[in-house]
Amino acid sequence: MGKVIPKQEGLDHSVDFLREGYLFVANRRKSFQSNIFETRLLGERVICLGGEEAAEVFYDADKFMRQNAAPKRLLKTLFGEDGVQTLDGAAHTHRKHMFMSLMTKENIDRLLRLTYREWNQIERMGEEVVLYDIAQQVLMKAVCEWSGVPLAKEEVGKRTEEMRLLFESGTSLGPTYLQGRKARSSAEAWIRQMVKEVRSNRLLPNEHTALYEFSWHRDESGELLPEDVVAVEVLNILRPTVAISVYVLFTFLALHQFPEVKEQVERGEVSKTEFVQEVRRFYPFFPVAAARVKTDFEWDGYAFSEGTLTLLDLYGTNHDSSIWTEPDRFDPSRFKDWNESPFNFIPQGGGDVDFGHRCAGEHMTIAILAQVIELFTKEYAYTVPPQDLSYSFVDMPSLPKSKLRLTHLTRNQ
Repeated sequence: MGKVIPKQEGLDHSVDFLREGYLFVANRRKSFQSNIFETRLLGERVICLGGEEAAEVFYDADKFMRQNAAPKRLLKTLFGEDGVQTLDGAAHTHRKHMFMSLMTKENIDRLLRLTYREWNQIERMGEEVVLYDIAQQVLMKAVCEWSGVPLAKEEVGKRTEEMRLLFESGTSLGPTYLQGRKARSSAEAWIRQMVKEVRSNRLLPNEHTALYEFSWHRDESGELLPEDVVAVEVLNILRPTVAISVYVLFTFLALHQFPEVKEQVERGEVSKTEFVQEVRRFYPFFPVAAARVKTDFEWDGYAFSEGTLTLLDLYGTNHDSSIWTEPDRFDPSRFKDWNESPFNFIPQGGGDVDFGHRCAGEHMTIAILAQVIELFTKEYAYTVPPQDLSYSFVDMPSLPKSKLRLTHLTRNQ
């Protein structure tokens, strides 16, 4: 007889999850003194896991699947329906290759040239600006051009706002969630029309862009993807890139709040990549990943039943004291000797980036944030006025309260 999974008592703990946010799983792992426990969320039995060994099991495609794992409210806002995140097996591998074909060094370098150009075209330079708003528009304009998606100047505000709502509204209640659903419908219709035009040769994007590649991509049976699926997948390029704006804020916050580490970066004692990786480990981004048990199996003496919803603790694993020395201390030097395990550092998911469910744009994220460090340590002068720089572990996504207001932003001569 196997071990009994520690169980949280009570009828349902969805309210607790919303109340505790990023710390919900980590708090219970600590109280149970266990990297596995059972709870109930939205009326369903759920197993929660955390830690490096648990992550390795969670990303085993023979044990877990993504079909029907994400809550419907996230499919209606964050992910879209029938996108790569919901696929398994050969279908997922084939679709993931479609994304990874864009993530070449040459293509990422091209995106960096576009983001650099947009940073240098910031309007209202010298006046007070909100970094979160600026970063979103910079990233939106750059990624649209990079993806072959035409974006008229008068549409920039509307389409950027839609991307923001897609990644901010999924865990919200009431009007904000409804705004997210409306944004999803509007954005998909926008891209779907472009797909029609590409397939009728009325719109001719560059062949090495997402809009072109995805419009003409054929699934494993040789059929073109439905137009609505192409729209979802193009948005799965645009929306996560704009969401890097969250990391832009935390990268800037770290430069501001840890001046001694900033000086180490400027002296070359800490690399930009090490700094970015510590930002991604230290600050909250996505709380958990979801999957369902594919078939009955046993791990570490615990029995997992087919179909059981399972959550992996992303934030808690990145702050696990059995993996990271002094995990609540900001220390980029820890990445000098990091073993590059795909399971102990999982801010954007774990496992293999090329074939698994790890975020396809991870290398792109690192490159964009390294560019932000270069800009705000060498090319821009600015003042950070008094403001509320605290962030909540309940809000998802978490952001500094002020969204980082800057004054006297100018380019260095």
